Amino acid sequence: MKLTLFVKLLPTPEQAKALLETMETFNKACNEIAEAAFKHGTANKIRLQKLVYHNIRSKYGLSAQLTIRAIGKVAEAYKRDKRIKPTFRKHGAIVYDQRILSWKAADRVSILTLKGRQIIPVKYGAYQAGRLNRVGGQADLILRSGVFYLAVVVDVPEPPVYNAKEWLGVDLGIRNIAVDSDGETWSGGHLNGLRKRHAKLRAKLQKKGTRSAKRLLKKRSGREARFSRNVNHIISKRLVAKAKGTGRGIALEDLKGIRSRTTVRKPQRRTQHSWAFRQLRQFIIYKAKLTGVPVKIVNPKNTSRTCPNCGFTSKTNRKGERFHCGNCGFAGPADHIAALNIRSRAAVSQPNVSGSLLEHPTVPPQGQAHML
Repeated sequence: MKLTLFVKLLPTPEQAKALLETMETFNKACNEIAEAAFKHGTANKIRLQKLVYHNIRSKYGLSAQLTIRAIGKVAEAYKRDKRIKPTFRKHGAIVYDQRILSWKAADRVSILTLKGRQIIPVKYGAYQAGRLNRVGGQADLILRSGVFYLAVVVDVPEPPVYNAKEWLGVDLGIRNIAVDSDGETWSGGHLNGLRKRHAKLRAKLQKKGTRSAKRLLKKRSGREARFSRNVNHIISKRLVAKAKGTGRGIALEDLKGIRSRTTVRKPQRRTQHSWAFRQLRQFIIYKAKLTGVPVKIVNPKNTSRTCPNCGFTSKTNRKGERFHCGNCGFAGPADHIAALNIRSRAAVSQPNVSGSLLEHPTVPPQGQAHML
């Protein structure tokens, strides 16, 4: 399994200037290569290389391998949709491979710039330290809020998935982020309240429009997403640990397309569209893969309207946050009832989740909380 780890670079001012100049030049070159790709209608790396290689090298002063990486980046981007010409941000990522980036020690990396090779100190947490010895493939140089990071791809061995006879059903929601079939609940009250406060503050600052208000907006950008990400890491870690400790698998709903299938009132739209259920599901899947816990995806239809006791299904069974069966009288919190039904559906023959649902899960850089 491949994981992407974030490693913080600690360059000197001169090294930072060299990295920034290289990044800006690399992306200028990418935009020119994209012009050629769109003009000739080709996403083939070999053909693109024949068309632009010598001109790009001489015009932008890029090394041979950086030029090849720029051509590869454009080809991959144009391949996704040939109807439009790809454009690249001034500070878009640079793709490095082992020819132009190497580790000199556990705390230093050698990286190629327009000013030659630079030996730059790095900083990372304990989680990254235990996995950086498995570095394989490429690394992306990324600039975030004035700080350079390396997004390093590592190969992590997957233990064999054990045969689960019982399942832990997990219902994902907005009011309650997750509720499992054991009855444990992770409330979304604090997170939803935080989102409302951030939205009000953003609206106030945007309306004010002064220079200081814009500085504060920039300073606070990403704070809500980081908090939500940390909450999802904590919940997914707890669920996987519980399943592993009891020898059970994890059963989740297939929520693909749920936003287009449901309608909400205008005041609820922001809450619905900021619901990070896909991120939480990805965290659960990749943490389960790392520990050998099986995961099944089940049909979500009527999970909160079906009685787990007698099987009676009706819209009237659910009244707000409560469930009350109109046939046998069975009652309880609607989210817990849904988790029980998800558990029951997993017991029926369903395929285990495939690796295609997860591509290169990322671990936050040093300074952002991470749980695993």
